[in-house]
Amino acid sequence: MVAGLLTVPFTVGAPNAAAVNDDTHIVGQGINQTIDCHGGTLIVNGSGNTINAFGTCWAVTVQGSSNTIIADTIVNDVTAYGFNQTVIFHNGDPALIDIGRQLGLGNRLNKIP
Repeated sequence: MVAGLLTVPFTVGAPNAAAVNDDTHIVGQGINQTIDCHGGTLIVNGSGNTINAFGTCWAVTVQGSSNTIIADTIVNDVTAYGFNQTVIFHNGDPALIDIGRQLGLGNRLNKIP
């Protein structure tokens, strides 16, 4: 009996798009800030914040109330918790996940020209 080793080439391709380790967390009340997403996720938690995000965001997550986020591009998803949240973006086709609306709260998640 002869024993042998069978070798099979194994390659794994990289995904076409993926999040990066450059997430931005903004936590507070009444913050007015402009940031560059750098391909990461923007996470806003608080109330009455206005955030302008230029560049490409992998995703945007907003929690709390009465936050406004204006983004150039969102790739993967927009997730809104809480109420009276506004997330508008110019480019991309992200999934729009409105947890607040599921609970009977009003949020606005919209693509605009």
